[in-house]
Amino acid sequence: MYQTICAYLRNRWTNSACFVATSLGLGLSILLLTNASAAGPLAARSVLIRGVPHVEQKPDFCGEACAAMYLAKLGHRYDQDAVFDASGLDPLLARGCYTKELNTALIKIGFRTGNVWQNVAAADSARQLEAQWKTLHADLVAGIPSIVCMHYDEREGSSEHFRLILGYDAARDEVIFQEPALADGAYRRLPQKTFLALWPLKYDPRSWTVVRMRLEPGEIAAPPRTVQHSEAALAQHMMKLKKKLPEGFSVVIQRPFVVVGDDPQREVERRAKDTVRWSVDLLKQDYFQRDPQDIIDIWLFKDKRSYEQHTTKIFGDKPTTPYGYYSPAHKSLIMNISTGGGTLVHEIVHPFMATNFPACPSWFNEGLASLYEQTGSRDGHIIGRTNWRLPGLQRAIRGRGLGSFEQLCSTSTREFYEDPRGTNYAQARYLCYYLQEQGKLQEFYRRFSREAAEDPTGFETLKSVLGEKDMLSFQKRWEKNVLALEFN
Repeated sequence: MYQTICAYLRNRWTNSACFVATSLGLGLSILLLTNASAAGPLAARSVLIRGVPHVEQKPDFCGEACAAMYLAKLGHRYDQDAVFDASGLDPLLARGCYTKELNTALIKIGFRTGNVWQNVAAADSARQLEAQWKTLHADLVAGIPSIVCMHYDEREGSSEHFRLILGYDAARDEVIFQEPALADGAYRRLPQKTFLALWPLKYDPRSWTVVRMRLEPGEIAAPPRTVQHSEAALAQHMMKLKKKLPEGFSVVIQRPFVVVGDDPQREVERRAKDTVRWSVDLLKQDYFQRDPQDIIDIWLFKDKRSYEQHTTKIFGDKPTTPYGYYSPAHKSLIMNISTGGGTLVHEIVHPFMATNFPACPSWFNEGLASLYEQTGSRDGHIIGRTNWRLPGLQRAIRGRGLGSFEQLCSTSTREFYEDPRGTNYAQARYLCYYLQEQGKLQEFYRRFSREAAEDPTGFETLKSVLGEKDMLSFQKRWEKNVLALEFN
């Protein structure tokens, strides 16, 4: 009789009261206890926030993805990258947001997140967790979801993970949530008992931590303008880089590059500032409007041994030059920095050229890049100075072994690089040097990159910029000019 009445009353009312029936003699008294904490499993009415689109997280961006889902429901164009960027987290840390940074981002965006960290006494965990659940459930009834930090599953050592809580199914006693880690993670379910077991973070065996961020919208800020190499993009890049980074290497972010080296941190920072940033700023000023499409790593190996060993170990390559090279496949500039910074500046030109002038033929790509193997500045602009390629070019001129500029411009990529004497590089470099000294190099770049469809070799543009009709006569004057140059 007692069990029958209790079962009837539990089905009759939808609140969380506990009912106790007591028989007194021939009569029956029913006592209604309104204290929910005296109950066993918590009974709460069903609730569901519908229409929240699912977003699959990028690596370690589970919290960012949860926020992006509900922002999309509210009609705001925030993606998970924009949420990360709002956190202020240093991308060099190579991770997504923890609770503190995610909460910072949510508040900055415009949410009222409430009291995020709550303590639960282990000795009284059942009652106190139930009270935390009741508060979360009340928010759901009011249309306010929550991001919780919980263990991913019941395995020992399971990682901490953010999930977006959207509802509760009373009939099945299940918590309904968005799972950012899965492509099909929309409106997933967990038994409430399992949810409550995974929710507390047991850093202290006596006092557990419960993390919940309410997503009550206030005045939501407009999403930031999308940038090419955002903090989030750099963080994702750093996560991948970290997996192949040898022990003891230093890393410096110098947009649009990440500089990596096995010299001490201070030395890597110096090269990132004095060589990379300096050359990038001046090259962009004079030539390139857009950064390379991808984030490029610059690997600065401190000596020949390090260069050769790490190039093989990290990239599976065998260097064909003692100085360094650009690998589009690995999205990396790979340098033996002990040979000097000239090769580094040379190679920096190539990813910029690939983005800004993809149709550039090899002769000008390498001519401009090699111009800056020996660099300086003049009146706030980057310039190339005479360098080690000069003596070989002068010998070729004296030996009448140099082809015409029309021949140089018409070389295919294979023909340019397979020149056994190396004069193609030298001729292209000192043609760029001549244009530089005449104040016409930037004009040539702009016109050639703009008109390459009509003049793919650049020869007609070169004639026009030089104001020359007879290029053979010009070449004789150019050769005389080159023979008068000195390299010390």
